[in-house]
Amino acid sequence: MKADPAVQRKLLELADVDAELARVDHRRRTLPELAEIAEAEKSVQTRKDAKVANETTLGDLDREVKRQEKEIDAVRAREDRDRALLAGGTVNAKQMTDLEHELNTLERRQATLEDELLELMERREAVELDGQHAAVELAKAQEALSDAANRRDHALADLETVWARRTEERAKLVPVFPEQLLALYERVRAQRGIGASLLRARRCGACRIELDRSAISRISGTAADEVVTCDECGAIMVRTAESGL
Repeated sequence: MKADPAVQRKLLELADVDAELARVDHRRRTLPELAEIAEAEKSVQTRKDAKVANETTLGDLDREVKRQEKEIDAVRAREDRDRALLAGGTVNAKQMTDLEHELNTLERRQATLEDELLELMERREAVELDGQHAAVELAKAQEALSDAANRRDHALADLETVWARRTEERAKLVPVFPEQLLALYERVRAQRGIGASLLRARRCGACRIELDRSAISRISGTAADEVVTCDECGAIMVRTAESGL
């Protein structure tokens, strides 16, 4: 395949553009902020789950407190009724004995219920404090996620600017090349990552392998407009005064 040496040298510009586009694409996929965001999202979800669990526990305790208070109120109401009967003087001796026995039982029951209620309230207070701590931790995790997302967005915006500029440069370069030359370049680039490179000091710029004497001799005897490729990596080798031929 033949191509004007000046056109071949233009391949180096295209290769530079493609190399930067590849770096931008790699950078997009490997931004450190992406890993940060993934971890921050896990942290936020964990803290949200903890908050929901805390709220569920608080709800259960609130219901238990209300049930306990209702039971205490019922015991107190029963006590008030019994005392009213005793105070009224309308009950006989046996009824009086029964009422006094019941009052003693109710008093013990009330004391037990009040102790249990106090225990519930202390548990609720501890759970509520845990909930406040969980809310603070959730806010911190959400702030960390927001910060990482903002940094990712700024980094992506910068990369997008470079991508747009380089894509425009590539669009201007591509029409310069003959169809066959461009097809060869694209095929090698798709397979190896680099389609063309400078042959500098007898070394291929794509694979960095130094050419042996027979390869140098062969290339030295090739016309300037002949397109030569590296025997090792297949990249188009562009010859200049730096090639050492």
